[in-house]
Amino acid sequence: MDAFISADLALRWLHVLFGIAWIGLLYYFNFVQTEYFKEAEPSAKADAVQKLAPRALWWFRWGAMFTFLTGLALLHFTMSRGLNGYIIIGALMGTLMFLNVWLIIWPNQKIVCGITPGDAAKAAPKAGLASRTNTLFSAPMLIGMLGSFHGSGNAALAEVGKTATGGFSLGLWICLGLIALLEINAIFGKTGPMTTVKGVVHCSIALALAMVALLQFV
Repeated sequence: MDAFISADLALRWLHVLFGIAWIGLLYYFNFVQTEYFKEAEPSAKADAVQKLAPRALWWFRWGAMFTFLTGLALLHFTMSRGLNGYIIIGALMGTLMFLNVWLIIWPNQKIVCGITPGDAAKAAPKAGLASRTNTLFSAPMLIGMLGSFHGSGNAALAEVGKTATGGFSLGLWICLGLIALLEINAIFGKTGPMTTVKGVVHCSIALALAMVALLQFV
């Protein structure tokens, strides 16, 4: 039992530590670097794209990788105590955010940074949309982490997101549908209201509040 608790605690610590590195850089890219690039002199922007961005992207993508891997390991402990709606949406959003990093953002940023050949004018918007979507997902994903109580076995919370018969509630299904639609938009759509920093922050908070309401009351 003590070994189980120690392993569980170590994984939580690592998961949060890697997550801080990942999401911290996500916010840096979206709230700081992107806005700076809009105002920077061409020479300064070019220098940052070639020398600064690749370094930041290294920490960014590997932070995502190890956050994802420790999250998978944590699910091993959590599932033994039962899942709830919060854990499900948190794990799903975290997984999609990880996939966005490695399958969309990083491949396109390699083109933007000149690491691999390609059309930077087309690659930049693709990477930007996926990055904005990850920023959108970040607040509700965190709600999923915290609201789950990490599978603590809380009897009341264990029923959140489930019907009396043990199946998914309507609220959870709506949450899953919203996540799917937003991810489809991340691949094929446009930034829309997420184009500005203020817009993506407001959308992220609104999505988090909406999902809490859906899990609690629908």
